[in-house]
This record gives sequence, structure tokens and C-alpha cells, in this order.
Amino acid sequence: MTAALRFDPIRLPPKCEELRKEVRAFLAEEMARGTFNPFKPNREDTDVPEFCRRVGERGWIGMTWPKKYGGQERSFLERYVVTEEMRVANAPTRRFFVADRQSGPVLLKYAPEHIKMDILPRICRGEICFAIGMSEPNSGSDLFAAKTRATKTDGGYLINGTKIWTSSAHIADYMIAIFRTSPPTKENRRHGLTQFLVKMKQPGIKVNPIGQITGQYEFNEVVFTDFFVPDDHVLGEVDGAWKQATSELAYERSGPERFLETYYVLTELVRAVGPTPDTRSAEGIGRLVAQLHTMRRMSVSVAGMLQAGKEPVVEASIVKDIGTVWEQQLPHRVRDLAAFVEETASNRETLERQLDFAIKTAPKLTIQGGTTEVLRGIIARGLGLR
Repeated sequence: MTAALRFDPIRLPPKCEELRKEVRAFLAEEMARGTFNPFKPNREDTDVPEFCRRVGERGWIGMTWPKKYGGQERSFLERYVVTEEMRVANAPTRRFFVADRQSGPVLLKYAPEHIKMDILPRICRGEICFAIGMSEPNSGSDLFAAKTRATKTDGGYLINGTKIWTSSAHIADYMIAIFRTSPPTKENRRHGLTQFLVKMKQPGIKVNPIGQITGQYEFNEVVFTDFFVPDDHVLGEVDGAWKQATSELAYERSGPERFLETYYVLTELVRAVGPTPDTRSAEGIGRLVAQLHTMRRMSVSVAGMLQAGKEPVVEASIVKDIGTVWEQQLPHRVRDLAAFVEETASNRETLERQLDFAIKTAPKLTIQGGTTEVLRGIIARGLGLR
């Protein structure tokens, strides 16, 4: 084996549980305000700027970052609790979540100081949105097949090409994208990719929405035509972005959002069967909750490794693989169990509506953040099996 695989048994400390109470109280206030409805995951507008700013005022965006950039220097475990509560409540976090989870850490590590001082505090205040430009047409989830070209010119680079499946690009202020600056070599097909900070809503960028069967427009195609990026917007090593991207994906793939996206159908099923479920329902729900508990322990363990300054790429890939397969299958399992729910159950209509949406959204879950096939390749390499 090339890497030691381990999930340390980490318990959330008492301060995390105190924070959990604060977050739940805040979300209850927002629900009472009418900001969002936790029972309607298929809400048409999930971009709520005012909510994001109020989260920022609480200090819950960029929690782990240095205070000089607007952060709170809190732990990854505390951030985990905030993410978990937001996800379980179906809170509208779209505007700030990607920046908080991975774009901000990339800027912290690779951006020039003047960019960090400008952008990071605005992320922490919930004012700006980030998208991630990785996937391209005809390359699937093979990041190293990227062909969108960054050609050196006076003072920067000209970008030409297309990114696809780019979540939230239609509302994003910035994108962190990977473009090809040199051809791959025979010895190293990962060579030749460079990471850039892209300012959106500029000439040379066209964003085309991609509709989903749910009726939402979360994904986009982003087309670059002679788009100029200045030299100081290069992030890290020219031609060496593959190492940076690998590290970045440990943030993207290990959080509770990777197994809680369809969680609402499970809680609604529990409400529907009531306090005295029949044997079949009790056994089915018990299995699902046991699986959920196991994935959560693994995810918390990865958060603890991030807190310790480690880069648990393989462990994060395992969490993402197991988690997205589980949350993809969950609506179908709940539908089978719901067949035995009494028609007179008070929330029967809500459960049916949620199942309809969850089943439609499920196909994307094992694709976003890296397909199952790509993840298993990473895991195999990490374990020395490939």
C-alpha cells in the first residue's frame, strides 16, 4: 500500500454541541421569517443573498480562516456542525457554500496577498459567490483531458474553450478554473494544467443554463472567447495545477453534504410511520439510520484530519463514493417503505412531493464532485491496487 488508510474515531467536543444549538436557533428564526421552507427541497429560488449575509454576520462563513482575512480561526469540527445543520434544514446556502468549502482555502494557499485581502473578507460576509470550472464537454470526469486553452499574452492569458456542469455559474462573481497552459507530456499526462481565478460577468464569458428534470437550473455551460485573465490571477504553479486540484478535492468530497442531499425523505418517512411503526418499517428505517451513522462517523473523522493539517484524499474519496451512492438510493428505499404508510398519515402528501423531487434529482449525485468510477480509481491508486 502507498498510503495508510484510517478513519480515526473522533468525537465532537462540547463546544461543537453548543454551537449546534446556536445554529438551530438561527435556522428556526429564518424559517419563521419565511426565508425558506425545509419541507420544500424543490424550491424554485435557492439563491437568497440576504440569508447569506446574515450567516456571514454570525461568523459562520470562512470559520477556519485567519482573522486578518475575515475568518474566525475556529476548528474544522465546528465548521462541520454548521454545515451539517444547514444541510439537514435544506437552508439556501448556494451563494456562499462553494467559496466557504473549497475556493477560499485555495485562495488562502495560492493567491497573492492583495487578492486575499480583497476577496476573502467578502466571502466571509456572504457577499460573493464562487463557481468551480473543472469538467469539459467530451471529457467526462477526466480532469486531465481538459482542452480549454490559456495562451500567454502581454500581462496575462487569453482563455478559449468551454467548461460544463458548472454549478451556480449564472450567479457567480468568481470562478476558480483549470485551463491548459501546455500540452501533457508522454511521461506525465497531468502536466500542463494551471489554476486561475476568473472574474465572472466580464466580456468574453457566456453562461448558458442547463436545465434539469427537476425544473431547476443549477448547472451551466460556460464558454470563454478570448477572455483575458491577468498574471496575478494565476493560482500556484504554472503547469502544476493537478497537485493543487487533488488537495482541493479533499475539501469537496468529504463533508456531510455528500450524504445528506436527499436526507429529508428519511425524516419525512419517520414522521409518516409515527411512534409505533410496524416491524418492516422499523427494520428498514433502522438499517438506513445505521448506515447514515457510519458515514457520519467517517466524515467527522476526515474533518478531524483536515483540522490536523493532513490531506486525506483517499479517505475523502471513500466518503464521497459511499455517501453519494447511499443518498442516490435513499429515495427509492424510502418509496418502498412508504408503500406501507397509512393513506391517512398527516404528512403523506408532503412525503410524496419530496419523493418525486428526490428521485428526479438523484441521478446527478454520483456525478457531481467526481464520478463513482473516477473516485474508485483514486481509491485504488491510494491503496496501491493500481
